[in-house]
Amino acid sequence: MKKRLLAAVLAFAMMLAIFSGCAQSPAPAESTETTEAAKAETTETAAETEAAKTEKPATEEATETAKEAATKPPKYIFMLIGDGMSAVQINSAQVFNGNSKDGEIATKNLLFADFPACGMATTHDSTSFCPDSASTATSMSTGYKTHSGVIGMAVDKTTPVTNIAELMKDEGKKVGIVSTVTINHATPAAYYAHVESRNDYYGIAMQMADSGVDYFAGGEISKPTGNDKDQKDAYEILEEKGYTIARTADEIAALNASSGKAYAVSPSIQDSGAMPYAIDQKEGDLSLADFVEKGIEVLDNDEGFFLMAESGKIDWSCHANDAMTTITEVLDFEKAVQVAYDFAQEHPDETLIIVTGDHETGGMTIGYASTGYDTAFNIMGNQKMSYVEFDQTVKDMKEANPELAFEDVAPLITETFGLKMPTGDAAADEADPLVLTEFEVEKLQAGFAESMLPVENREETEANALLYGTYDPLSVSITHIANNKSGVGWTSYAHTGVPVPVYAYGVGADQFNGYYDNTDVFYKISDICEITGR
Repeated sequence: MKKRLLAAVLAFAMMLAIFSGCAQSPAPAESTETTEAAKAETTETAAETEAAKTEKPATEEATETAKEAATKPPKYIFMLIGDGMSAVQINSAQVFNGNSKDGEIATKNLLFADFPACGMATTHDSTSFCPDSASTATSMSTGYKTHSGVIGMAVDKTTPVTNIAELMKDEGKKVGIVSTVTINHATPAAYYAHVESRNDYYGIAMQMADSGVDYFAGGEISKPTGNDKDQKDAYEILEEKGYTIARTADEIAALNASSGKAYAVSPSIQDSGAMPYAIDQKEGDLSLADFVEKGIEVLDNDEGFFLMAESGKIDWSCHANDAMTTITEVLDFEKAVQVAYDFAQEHPDETLIIVTGDHETGGMTIGYASTGYDTAFNIMGNQKMSYVEFDQTVKDMKEANPELAFEDVAPLITETFGLKMPTGDAAADEADPLVLTEFEVEKLQAGFAESMLPVENREETEANALLYGTYDPLSVSITHIANNKSGVGWTSYAHTGVPVPVYAYGVGADQFNGYYDNTDVFYKISDICEITGR
């Protein structure tokens, strides 16, 4: 039985092989006419293929054009610096603008936080891991480390080192320098001056006049007639050197590409010659964004431009530990970045934008000992003015009433910061996060008492130095409490050694990815712009 079954299988296999062989037999020969037609068609198809090779598709041409544009150095460069701004200052603004609803917690990212390139830069200088603005701005503008307090000079404090703005000028570009603080302050000065001490304001102003920078804008000149007010006025010297000084909104609006060298001074000035804090701006006040926009107009030319714009009062508000004022400064800075970004959309293959800080100020942090894992940034949202404006308001009250008492100021604290005095209803007070605790009230009362004393009569104790720094004891006590209730803490009234993020957009932006030193910012810009004279 097995043999029969095996034989049947073998027979079936043989038949299958035979049929398969038949199916694979050669096809009958085609006629001569058919063969010649096929050859002609093949020749025609080959000719079309060769023609197609010489005519590149539109998408391929566009790609090659984009590659060529990408290899060209940028025509327009924006260097936008948030003084004292690191990741925490940026994220605080994003948290404040974000969603704090339980289960939906999310930040609302700032424009530049979504730039395609982001790196981190170390900020130490040649003398400290907690550097100042003079040395850090010098590092970014020249590629050299130097001492704190030194601008545009090497570590020997005597050798001037060329900065990126000067190199851009040599390349034929126009140059603009903008700052919300005084224009001869450390950061803006690092892009046109070379001095051993940042405090040589008059010397910096003299170099400003000889710099050849095409557009200055923002704050005033600090000490324009020197420390003893016995020098020739720096504004007069600037005019003699060919600068048009525009001080009113109408004069500034009239500036354009044919105005020549210009210095647009903010019509509104707040403290020490600086522009007003964003939180204190009144309708009609010019902002950093306005001066950047005007700079684009004034600097317009065939060779392009380099524009450095600094939001200097991010730093000042962090020194004072005023978180809400800091946040509004960062948000105001973002508007200036938006102006540059909008310009880049019109010149996508010709523009490079760099956004960074020079160092971190205040040791700002999201998270505080008494708030645990919670934050409540909405508490800070009740603040209506900066510490500077509050100090001035209280000063006016003191002058009007030398016997001013804490009870007289308490309503102003509530009106300005939202902080409320206890009502005596323990349950209701505990349920309201804006109601001050007994400990917090005592802290404010102690700050008020110290604030009422003349500065020379205040106790110079270690405790007071930690509590108040060099700021008014009442206002800094208020901002500390409001910040702490919100979940924000501070470690310093000075700078820290925290690295700063560097964001970039446009031509060569990818070069700013990674972790590097702040001196590399200079070299990266130089390489992208193919500057050979450095």
